Amino acid sequence: MSKSGALDLASGVGGKLQKKQVLSTVQRYEKYHIHHGGDEEERKANYKDMVNKYYDLVTSFYEYGWGESFHFAARWKGESLRESIKRHEHFIALQLDLKPGQKVLDVGCGIGGPLREIARFSGASITGINNNEYQITRGKELNRIGEVDETCNYVKADFMKMPFSDNTFDAIFAIEATCHAPDAVDCYKEIYRVLKPGQCFAAYEWCITDSFDPLNQEHQRIKGEVELGNGLPGIRSKGQCLEALKVAGFEIIWEEDFAVNSPLPWYLPLDKNQFSLASFRVTAFGRFITRNMVKTLEFLGLAPEGSQRVQSLEQAADALVEGGRKGIFSPMYFFLVQKPHS
Repeated sequence: MSKSGALDLASGVGGKLQKKQVLSTVQRYEKYHIHHGGDEEERKANYKDMVNKYYDLVTSFYEYGWGESFHFAARWKGESLRESIKRHEHFIALQLDLKPGQKVLDVGCGIGGPLREIARFSGASITGINNNEYQITRGKELNRIGEVDETCNYVKADFMKMPFSDNTFDAIFAIEATCHAPDAVDCYKEIYRVLKPGQCFAAYEWCITDSFDPLNQEHQRIKGEVELGNGLPGIRSKGQCLEALKVAGFEIIWEEDFAVNSPLPWYLPLDKNQFSLASFRVTAFGRFITRNMVKTLEFLGLAPEGSQRVQSLEQAADALVEGGRKGIFSPMYFFLVQKPHS
């Protein structure tokens, strides 16, 4: 971790929060989760506050470790993590058959990495919706740097209640984002509402698989740690997502868990037993170096108090690896669905 990289990371911790608020915000965020006395209903009721706190706290760490696109991807042997992420994004653009001039929505766009890549790849004009002010501010800056200001923009709003008219968009996509929704049916209904008739919605969802046993304490622990470390009100099953899409009114064109047949395990970049120079920052050793650098910066007063607590949310990385190895969790349940013509 370079000195400049460390200082950039430290300056970004907390997002739009005042630096003195970081520690107390970590503590409030943690209280939403079962490991700290919270419960699922409380998380769902307060999802906007919870998710906002989460992304204020972790966005700088995400960007430092993963780059501009905060998601996993199926990966071929010999393919770098970044290459697989780009291909993952291009795939969704191809399935939606995006073309220049189309008006497209990215639901839960983060800092806009996929949005920019898909806009450049397809020529479509893409709006990202996000309820986190810091991520939108960062996304706008990256749009300017990437010279995509003319085709990419953002709207700060809750994707459960979008400020768009009915039948606005030619296509809609979401990449590992609608898992933050407190209710899948309501989320998909809102997407259905703003999508034009006859057009498609494609997404990668985080889901528990059929191998998950709700009576297995180890499975429950892993699920809880994934939820805590990733700002989730709960993790739905693939069947629940599929049923919610149907209830919302969509016709299912294609659904498949891409984690199952990925040539390389999707969780490989986070596996402590692996080492990679290409994705060094997300490896166990890279995270170890980052953790200790953050600890030092916090001690010296260059990073806000609580920064190390934020970085400790990386324990979710280990839970993701466990969930992947056991086959009880997938971050890339893909579906392509269509809003009927009438």
